[in-house]
Amino acid sequence: MSFQPNPGDQIHINGITYLVGQHPAAPGIAYAQTGRQGTVYKLIPADGNEYESKALKVFFPKFRVPAMVYQSEQMEKYSEVSGLQVCNRDVLTPERNGKLISEHGDLLYSVLMPWISGITWFDIICDKKLLTPSESLTLAASFAGIGSAMEQRGIAHCDLSAPNVLIPFFSEVEQPEGSSAVELVDVEQIYSPKMDRPDALLAGSAGYAAHRIVNSGLWSSYADRFAGAVILAEMLGYSDQDIVQRTYGESYFDQRELQTSCDRYIKLLQFLERRYGRKISELFSRAWNSQDLSSCPTFGEWLIAISTIELQPEVADLDESLKNSSEKEHVPTGFIYSDEGKNELPSKDMQQKNSEFDTAVVPLAHDTVTNRIWTEQEIQQAIKDARVLENQGEYVLAMEKYQSVLPNTQSGSAVFVEISAAIKQLERDQLQKEESQTPKAPLFFLRNRKILIAAAAVAVVGAIAIPGMHTLADRAETKQALAQQEAQQLKEQEEMKKQAEAQQAQEAAKLAEEKKKQEAEALAKKNADEVAAKLTAQKEKAALQEKYEKQAKYEAYLAKVAAQKEAAEKAELQEKYEKQAKYEKYVAEQQAKKAKQAEESKKQKEAAAKLAAQKAAEQKLAAQKAAAQKAAAQKAAQKAAAEKKAKEEAAALKKKRAENVVQLIASYNLAYNAQQGRKIESARTHARAFMDRYEKDASYYSGVGKISERVKHIKKFISNRSYRLPDI
Repeated sequence: MSFQPNPGDQIHINGITYLVGQHPAAPGIAYAQTGRQGTVYKLIPADGNEYESKALKVFFPKFRVPAMVYQSEQMEKYSEVSGLQVCNRDVLTPERNGKLISEHGDLLYSVLMPWISGITWFDIICDKKLLTPSESLTLAASFAGIGSAMEQRGIAHCDLSAPNVLIPFFSEVEQPEGSSAVELVDVEQIYSPKMDRPDALLAGSAGYAAHRIVNSGLWSSYADRFAGAVILAEMLGYSDQDIVQRTYGESYFDQRELQTSCDRYIKLLQFLERRYGRKISELFSRAWNSQDLSSCPTFGEWLIAISTIELQPEVADLDESLKNSSEKEHVPTGFIYSDEGKNELPSKDMQQKNSEFDTAVVPLAHDTVTNRIWTEQEIQQAIKDARVLENQGEYVLAMEKYQSVLPNTQSGSAVFVEISAAIKQLERDQLQKEESQTPKAPLFFLRNRKILIAAAAVAVVGAIAIPGMHTLADRAETKQALAQQEAQQLKEQEEMKKQAEAQQAQEAAKLAEEKKKQEAEALAKKNADEVAAKLTAQKEKAALQEKYEKQAKYEAYLAKVAAQKEAAEKAELQEKYEKQAKYEKYVAEQQAKKAKQAEESKKQKEAAAKLAAQKAAEQKLAAQKAAAQKAAAQKAAQKAAAEKKAKEEAAALKKKRAENVVQLIASYNLAYNAQQGRKIESARTHARAFMDRYEKDASYYSGVGKISERVKHIKKFISNRSYRLPDI
């Protein structure tokens, strides 16, 4: 009968009663999960806690093998490893669980193990659940720790994939103290040097199996490295919404994309470097570009790199913390922040400070908080965005963008000089823009206020310094002198105005030419840097490819040497086998010859012994016959004597019983007479004597006359002193 339980059904295993659990999402249906090798049912102890539940794995016929018993015994010692609870297994065998297996044949060699509560990594992938950076680091560190502990013991899971990674970290069921955040299940394919190779091997799961390995099956100590690297990258990457949304389906990568320069790989690699640093991205790149599993990073390397990561503030928290300070702290250089939120004209001293180019620009608060090095792609994108804002006339926003990039460039580099020059020019452009929007006196008068003040002072002094000139002639001369002086001043002012305008135009042209030259130099430098970067990347790729080829050749050489050594050992062993076979053949021939001679001698001895035995048997038979006749006679005599004795004993017994019957009647009568004479104690003494004599042969006396009736009354009298014995 197949095993198809219903929720609440009881099942007794090894003296413990379990209840079949109910599926939380489907009332009325047993809690069961079907995988590639079988179906797992949840069993809840009738007397116990929820976290003490067990998982009963019922295998499909192909995987239902007796060797599962030995395998489980070997795996039990690995259950002490954090994350490998399911290695604590109990196999149902005919010897221990015969009755249960006879009722449900599917349970033969089923496995009972701890039930791990929680969702799987497969559920997180399919639901596209966004994790926090803290959650990502916790899961990745736990998973890397499990892999490192397994590698140290020389074992491997051999089928790492999203469905086989459980996350008790998100379980709603109360977990025992010290539980692992991650647990591995489906460990039937586990590799160990002390275990036999399984008959049926799995070739890895889609989205996690490297395409550069042979698809004949995974079973080695390196089997988990590539799939583990992909899962670690997924765990770390799932704290970014863009990475989550790029997920292919039941895994982040499509199987056809593995170990190719696909868009998903590039985006994930860039995010890992941006969020967690270059060390993490390098480990993932090594695994992705590996030629074989042994070239992938160990889980120990992953664990060290992850343990050194310091969590950065999340983007939402960072934006909130900088919301109030961004307006004041990020005001472009050369502008004064006012409470009304407007950018006023700078003071004269500040204009003089800003007219000098200062390369020691203080980094913005954004970068001070995150303390993160920007990538080349991020820097170029930020410069591109700043130029767009500049072309749109948004000088303040453009300056903020440039200033956010500047601390992430190397001081003195071409990019640093380009950005610094752009900031300086934007400050000037913004100043001109503010001046053009604010009503003010002509530029000439603003720049030549001292001349105007001096002229006014001369006029006033001239007007006051003519006391006593009361004649019309003196007044006319004074008036003419003032008119000439005023005309001269106006002429000088016109010339100075023309000179100032010419100088301003010359400076503007010079600045435009300088900016154009700087842009051209920056563009040339950028192109040169891009070419150099491409050449460097090509060289690195070529060097890496050369390294892989050398490694492959070296491994091929080692394999060839090993094959030659193995062939030589095999030939030597074959020669030994042949010599041993010849010697064994010679020994066998000699033994056969000796055996033949021994057999002939044995036959002769057997014939003589047979003849002697026949004579002895005849003599023995005659003696036995005489003895039997004598014994028969003795037996007949004994039988006659026994019959006589039995008759005598029967007669004696009959006589004695008759006498005892008389004594019983007499004892009853004595008890009756004593009671009538009110001698109660004497009556009870006779009653007890009656019972003592009666119980010696009660089976006989109970059928004689009224003895049984007398016994009934005597018992009542013995138990009740006031009971009156009848006259019988």
